[in-house]
Parts: sequence; structure tokens; C-alpha cells
Amino acid sequence: MSYKFYECHSHIALDGENAANAALRFREGTDIDHAKEMFSAYSKAGIAFVRDAGDKWDTGARAKKYACEYGITFLTPVFPIFKKGNYGGFLGRPYESIADYRALVKEAKEKGADFIKLMLTGIMDFDRFGVLTGFAVPGDEMRELVNIAHGEGFAVMAHVNGEDPVKNAVDAGVDSIEHGNFAGEAAIRAVIDAGCVWVPTLTPTWNYVGKGAFPDEVLLKIEEYQTASLSMAAEKGAVIAPGSDAGASQVPHAQGLLDEVSYLRKVLGDSYEEILTRGQREIEKRFSRH
Repeated sequence: MSYKFYECHSHIALDGENAANAALRFREGTDIDHAKEMFSAYSKAGIAFVRDAGDKWDTGARAKKYACEYGITFLTPVFPIFKKGNYGGFLGRPYESIADYRALVKEAKEKGADFIKLMLTGIMDFDRFGVLTGFAVPGDEMRELVNIAHGEGFAVMAHVNGEDPVKNAVDAGVDSIEHGNFAGEAAIRAVIDAGCVWVPTLTPTWNYVGKGAFPDEVLLKIEEYQTASLSMAAEKGAVIAPGSDAGASQVPHAQGLLDEVSYLRKVLGDSYEEILTRGQREIEKRFSRH
């Protein structure tokens, strides 16, 4: 069985239900059996490329050697890195100073990271349209973080939301924008001009509609905004890749990518296959360490 699309944003440590489950599962150390179950799900779905977005238990680093047993190319940052006090504590490792950050990049490299994952902003508030949690790392600091990672030979995957933060991240030289919610026309133009890859991860929002966890009127308004932004980006030639945020609540591994591609097909229309194939090739080229 073969499947043509890649999972470009996945958390191999999570189970698609609740992050607290992972905290319990991993308190004794990395649960390799869980990771193998996730790899098996991808293999059965014919998904042969998975880019992990990391976790603080180093699951990706420990599980990576098993991916080939399932015919999967698996890339991982080992752990995400976030600024102390900002969003990211449930999965990432914090830095307070640039010296701290350099040490984390060195540690990731020693543990076999394929790239660096930065968490530069918070996430959407699903109860209030247009509101983001936390704060954004300043643009000049983003640039320093990216330069350090690039100097060590790493591509940078950037969790970032909001008009100015997305533009600042692109200007700083990140290689991919993850999520990119509430990115307006100026930010989208910056993404296009830089040739940066955008992994929009629609599934964590769209799969919640009708579940009662958050107000549907807010979720549907977010969905409408995401549709308009992505449609505009695609028309202008943006590089867009499929990634579901698999492992997040309501986003099961393997099925999450099937859902994501279905949603992207609705947004991108008949050209979706060409657009997504181009994007995932860019992900593979930029994020695979040779």
C-alpha cells in the first residue's frame, strides 16, 4: 500500500487524546511501545514520511531507530525550545538567556536532532476569535535564535501565530512556518517572497467542530479565516505542505493526515495535489540532515 502525502507535523509522543496522558505514560521514561504503535498506524496507512515536532521526553530521539522497521523516514528536533515564561512548557525545553539556548541547541545536536523546533508565540484561544495566548518572542531575538541554529547546520521549524510574529519569523530566516494562524496579507507575502514552507495544521481546529468542547461559532469563524488566508496564499504561489499536528487532541496519528489532506483539498481545490507535493518535497529537502 502506498500513500502519496507526508505527515509534516506530528508529535510521536502524544496519542490524539490528551497531553496529560503522555505525561503519565512517560514519567518512568520514554514509552517505546507507544511510539512503535504510532509508527505501525502510519505504516498501515501507507504513510512513509513523518516529521516530528518534538517533546520534552526525547521520544523522537529514542524512537527514531525503530522507524525504519516500519518503512518510515522519521525526522525529529528531539525537543521544542521555547522562551521561559511563554507557551510551550507542556512539551518543550525552556531557555532564559542566549547562553541557555546555545546549550539546548548543542544538546539537541548531541542527541541526533535533524532540525531545531522553536516555539515563538502562544496558540489560538478557541473560546475567543482572534486572541492568542502568551506573548511573541521579539523579532531581533528570533533572528539571533535562527542564526545560531543555522550556524550549527540546522533548519528551523517555527511554531508561530499572528500577523507580526509570522512576518518577523520569516524575516528572521525560519525554514517553515507551523500553524501561522491569523497571518494577514503582509505576512503571507513575506512567506511567499522568502520561499518559506507553510504547514497550516487545520485539523486541530476543524476536528473540534461539533464536539462541544469549544463554541462552534468561534471554531467556524477560525475555519473561515484559515480558508481565506490559505486560498490567497495558494493563488499567490505559497509553498504549502500537509501536516496535521498529529497527537494533539482530536488528531489521531495517521488519520490526522488523512483529515488534513481532505481539508486542504477543500481549500485548495483541484490543484491541491500539485501544491502539497511541492511543499512536502521542500520539507524533505530542507529538514533532512545529510
